[in-house]
Amino acid sequence: MKSPALLPSALIGAVASARSMTPMAALAGAHLAGRETPGRLVLLGHPVFTAGALAMGVGELFGDKMKSAPDRTVFLGLLARVMSAGIAGAALAPKGREKAGGLLAIATATPLAYATLAGRKRVMRRIGQTKSGLIEDALVVSAGVAVVAWALNRRG
Repeated sequence: MKSPALLPSALIGAVASARSMTPMAALAGAHLAGRETPGRLVLLGHPVFTAGALAMGVGELFGDKMKSAPDRTVFLGLLARVMSAGIAGAALAPKGREKAGGLLAIATATPLAYATLAGRKRVMRRIGQTKSGLIEDALVVSAGVAVVAWALNRRG
């Protein structure tokens, strides 16, 4: 059974809902490994942006554990999710369907940011900010890498 063509775009949007920089970092890693995306990879074709995406992905993982870290639903947090999801969703969409893939990723990331925040806060009350963040990191980073790997391997 063949999965819908834009499913990777929706899934990477879900990843962006929890970690805004993970989709770009996963794509940057794939780019460094010489993998090509089905859709046009905006910005990450340039080495400075590739390095920046990886650095921001790692930085976000550390910053999330700080007591002063803002909620992911503040304006700048949502803006980062929209931008990252849009670029990654477009890159993982089939050639010629980049706009639809980007829009679908954004439409997935934005409302899920509120849902993932609510879930994180619930877990944070039980086990604390650092532990809940590390668990979320493991799940989200694994999901981001898996979605990108799956999307790049399913191209035909």
